[in-house]
Amino acid sequence: MNIWIIVIAVMIASFIIQQTLQSKFRKYSQIPTPDRLTGAEVASKMLKDNGITNVRVTCVQGELTDHFNPETMTVNLSESVYGQRSIAAAAVAAHECGHALQHAQGYAPLRLRTKLVPVVTFANKTVQWIILLGVLLISITPALLWLGIALFAATTLFSFVTLPVEVNASQRAVAWLKQSRIADSETVPMASDALKWAAYTYVIAAVGSLATLLYYIGMARRN
Repeated sequence: MNIWIIVIAVMIASFIIQQTLQSKFRKYSQIPTPDRLTGAEVASKMLKDNGITNVRVTCVQGELTDHFNPETMTVNLSESVYGQRSIAAAAVAAHECGHALQHAQGYAPLRLRTKLVPVVTFANKTVQWIILLGVLLISITPALLWLGIALFAATTLFSFVTLPVEVNASQRAVAWLKQSRIADSETVPMASDALKWAAYTYVIAAVGSLATLLYYIGMARRN
């Protein structure tokens, strides 16, 4: 019962955070940066200011598709960020460049997360089927359910490792926006606020993953 209460609470919190995040970004998307630079220009400047010359800034389709790809060495910005001249776009662009800085400097949590990617990719494709079979065949092969739980635990670990990576990227972004004067005393708090709410989505995802993991463990132990 306690696990279900946590799961429901996580679902409600996730909805509230997503709605608040969208509201914040809509609001800050209407506020230009002092120099009216686009997200792409902000990203290019941050990379240049930090001596990173082997990373390209590209535009990708979709919303909330912004990401840094260490394999292609690209900062990929969504269409709404790439060409937008707002503090919201600047914050997102700087955040993704924060990941490029982490990669260049060998930031330990990012290295760990990168090493977990192959395992998590495999787990995401198979874990639900393995757990389902484990439940159905619990009386015959209980080890199968525990295998599924172990794979799910890897995704939970990945969620928690992601937290410091995202928070650190946001800290780097806000510090640079302030230092470079891309944002001023009025817009720096806005950038920080937007990125703070974005970080909350990772926190709630990690908590939700942990609650689900505990549910699976409890189910396996009862059987």
